[in-house]
Amino acid sequence: MITMTRTSESTAPTGGLLLAFELGQRSWKLGFTVGMGQRPRIRQMPAGAVSALVTEIERAKKRFGLSSDTPVTSCYEAGRDGFWLHRYLVAYGITNYVVDSSSIEVNRRARRAKTDRLDLAGLLSLLARYVLGDRRAWRVVRVPTVAEEDARHLPRTLEALTQDRSRLMSRLKSLLTTQGVSLPIDGQFLKQLKAAHLWDGTPLPPGLHERLTRTWTQLRDVNGQIRDLKALRLTRPENLTPATSRVLAQLLTMRAIGPIGASVLATEIFGWRRIRNRRELGALVGLVPAPYQSGETDYDQGITRAGNAHVRRVIVQLAWGWIRHQPDSALTHWYQQRFGAGGKRLRKIGIVALARKLLIALWRYLETGAVPDGAQLKPMEV
Repeated sequence: MITMTRTSESTAPTGGLLLAFELGQRSWKLGFTVGMGQRPRIRQMPAGAVSALVTEIERAKKRFGLSSDTPVTSCYEAGRDGFWLHRYLVAYGITNYVVDSSSIEVNRRARRAKTDRLDLAGLLSLLARYVLGDRRAWRVVRVPTVAEEDARHLPRTLEALTQDRSRLMSRLKSLLTTQGVSLPIDGQFLKQLKAAHLWDGTPLPPGLHERLTRTWTQLRDVNGQIRDLKALRLTRPENLTPATSRVLAQLLTMRAIGPIGASVLATEIFGWRRIRNRRELGALVGLVPAPYQSGETDYDQGITRAGNAHVRRVIVQLAWGWIRHQPDSALTHWYQQRFGAGGKRLRKIGIVALARKLLIALWRYLETGAVPDGAQLKPMEV
């Protein structure tokens, strides 16, 4: 007769209390356990009520028979709540991990069960594995300091305003197109709008005229804010840490890298993250390939896009500028030989590949001072 027994790993103690958060807009769910294989203790509390959180931790220690000074290790998924909870937990003496949600293991069934209890149980299981030394369980987010996080607001504000400007200009052109009218979107727009007529010579309908005027007013305000931000050059030293300021100044010495692109690269990654290798850098931005191989099936799914979208957009734009302003560089020659003679779609695919190579080249330039092959620096100002 064969007796099946549980392995010791299934109930391995972690030496403390484990806590996982399921953060919602109105309420938080907390999951407590002391080791793998243990049924979690699930509790619910109002969102952001940190006083109730302290109470629930004390009750969980009593429930599991732990002393009041037992260490607590917690985790939650990176998302809408940002990093304030992490900073509170660390200040309270709790070891906390902010987890990249895209790295969490999930059931691959087409219709998998999903509840907050199952999510908490899964997080607790992965947290126990991570505490016991399994560093492949998930990917932990590098939490920036308050100053490092604050430095990102100016570039992100400019990015959001630029997107708003494109949206408003597209709306103006679309509204005019519906009536067969074409007007340049410039400083004389309102004056030309008054003189515009429909196909039969009648003036524009009053509702359309009012909507165009309001949209133009919004566009004018957005343009004014963009000019103000660009005038700051996003290089005010009081808004940047010393490390970020150094990286920003070094990036600006490279031709084809302007203040906006340099500020995004400096504040989002290069100014405060510690990057170990090029693969880690590519994964951080979501510019690594996602192959699919199963049996006889083998094809490329494109890039993962599981990374910093702000840097990904900017580095693609910088790659287009690199071809124009660094025509003698090895990166430009590589792009032209492989993709320059292709069609529009092939060139777009190639520019993403060039963006990844450019990102790695800039990282090496910042780390070692090695200028990319054939690239030119900006002339020194006298």
